Amino acid sequence: MRDYIYDLETEQYSFLRIPKILLQHEDFQRLSLDAMLLYSLLLDRVGISIKNGWKDEYGRVYIIFTVDEAARILKRSKRRAIQVLQELERKADLIERKKQGLCKPNLIYVKSLIRTVDKSGKAQFLNCAFETS
Repeated sequence: MRDYIYDLETEQYSFLRIPKILLQHEDFQRLSLDAMLLYSLLLDRVGISIKNGWKDEYGRVYIIFTVDEAARILKRSKRRAIQVLQELERKADLIERKKQGLCKPNLIYVKSLIRTVDKSGKAQFLNCAFETS
């Protein structure tokens, strides 16, 4: 039997952050929950890549996250993991995969949720259908 959580015990857990925009904005309405969860996992991995200095010649941060790893973490088949990665890449344009060849895993570039830059040069974030910040 599990015990209840008391006081600050939640600090012992690490958490994933799912950007609300994935749940709220019309551009992401077609995304499956698996895709939203995987995008959050990939975002989390970006922090590790930054610490490791994993950047390409243009300064873009990349991660290495295999299909097998995605399947294991999502608790889905390898086929489903491939579908979810394709969903993030093709439907939502939230990732870009670059093949390395020679049986090496793909590099994955996790794209920002920033959509446009207005005439004043300020970035507009996709927060909801009617507002920007």
